[in-house]
Amino acid sequence: MIVCPNCNHPNPDGAVQCEACYTPLPATTNCPSCGATVQADAAFCGQCGYNLHSAGVPHVHPAVATTVTPNTPVEVPALVPPDPLLELLQPDALGISGSTNSHPPESSLPPTEVAVSPEPTPQIPVTVSSPPEPVPNVVAQPVVSGQSSIPTPPPVEPAPASEVNEPAAPAPTATAARTQLQQVTARLIHIQSDRLIELPQNFSVIHIGKPNDRIPPDIDVSGFPNSEIVSRIHADIRIEGDAHYVEDVGSSNGTYINNLPLLPGNRHRLRPGDRISLGKGDLMTFLFQLA
Repeated sequence: MIVCPNCNHPNPDGAVQCEACYTPLPATTNCPSCGATVQADAAFCGQCGYNLHSAGVPHVHPAVATTVTPNTPVEVPALVPPDPLLELLQPDALGISGSTNSHPPESSLPPTEVAVSPEPTPQIPVTVSSPPEPVPNVVAQPVVSGQSSIPTPPPVEPAPASEVNEPAAPAPTATAARTQLQQVTARLIHIQSDRLIELPQNFSVIHIGKPNDRIPPDIDVSGFPNSEIVSRIHADIRIEGDAHYVEDVGSSNGTYINNLPLLPGNRHRLRPGDRISLGKGDLMTFLFQLA
């Protein structure tokens, strides 16, 4: 298989252009190490990893002329004495820290005179609160009116069950509408006569041509105008899943896709709007459509 460098579509061996995007396919050669088929411009073999450029002319590094540095005397500037102000910026430039002790000088006074009595901690006065007085319980007395009294209604008795049990009405069930998948139908429209041809859906290979004793055609074009340029076994349409491919099976006048010749042995994936011409001169032309 030859992989298209434009759309990565695998093409059969021997194909000269991509059947999906019509890009010219790169030339192939054989690996000198394992004999696998590789592209002519490949750097390494995808089968054994052989470096395909190693068999070429070895790379020769050009000779580099050695440059000699002339003996030129280097002038060294005279040393400049340091600035006295920079010495003062150094830590302990005056040597003061050496004469001072890390501990503070002790006082000559007695400890009792030096020590300061701590201040007393202020105490927060605490007020003793008296216990809360109990709240008197007030019992609510019913208000009775001497003039009229409200009678208590009698309890409501449940209604007797009906002797005849009526069947409960069935709950309405929502019937979801079933979605019907529309089957895609491929068809050809003859441009010269505006005739519509439905492609058979239960065939994997559809033969296009004229009546013969070897391979009877599934699409007979003998009744169309200019049918004399069509061979008896002219082209096939192959169906693989949702894809439709057309290929020339050795016709005399050839097959053209969008005014480009379809080489024998190659196949082209049909897309809606593609023009299929049987023979030269665009005299027998069909338009591929999906409905």
